[in-house]
Amino acid sequence: MSDAPEVRPPVVTPARVLIALCLLAPFVAMLWVGSYAKTDPAFIGIPFFYWYQMLWVLISTALTMTAYQLWQRDQRARRGGTK
Repeated sequence: MSDAPEVRPPVVTPARVLIALCLLAPFVAMLWVGSYAKTDPAFIGIPFFYWYQMLWVLISTALTMTAYQLWQRDQRARRGGTK
C-alpha cells in the first residue's frame, strides 16, 4: 500500500504509429485513384488498373499481418511492464 502513483506507459508509441501506418497505407493507395487509373503497363494482358488493385490485396494482407504481430508484441510488453 504505497502512496506512489501508478506509472502508465505512454499511449502513443513508435510501435503504435507503425501499426497505424500499416493499416492506413492500403486506404490511401486505393483512394488515390489518379495514381492507377490507366491501362498501361499491362501485366500478362491484364490492364494496370486491375492488377494494381489485386496486388494491393496481397500487400494489404501482409501489412495487416504485420500490424497484428506488432500489436501482440506491444500488448505483451505492456502486460509485462505493469506486473
